[in-house]
Amino acid sequence: MKARLFVIGGMLLVAGALNTPARAQNYPWCAYEGTGDGYATNCGFVTRDQCMATISGIGGYCEPNNQYVPPKGAHSGGTTSTGEPDQR
Repeated sequence: MKARLFVIGGMLLVAGALNTPARAQNYPWCAYEGTGDGYATNCGFVTRDQCMATISGIGGYCEPNNQYVPPKGAHSGGTTSTGEPDQR
C-alpha cells in the first residue's frame, strides 16, 4: 500500500512539473538582419554590442526591443538620453 502511494505521489509530482507553461525569452536588443528583400528579426541580445557584432558583415541594424519587460525584482537602469536601455 505504501509503495502504491509512493508511485502515485511520484506520478503526480512529475505531471505537475510537466504542466509548467513555456515562456518566450525576452531581451532588450533586436537585430534586423539582412538587406534587399527584407529583414529577419532577432530579439535575442542582452547588449547592443552583442547585437552589433551579429549584424557586422551581414548588414542590418540594431534597435531597442520595444516589447522588453525586465524580470520582476530586477533593477531597472532606465534609459539613456537617446532613449536606449541603460546597460549599467
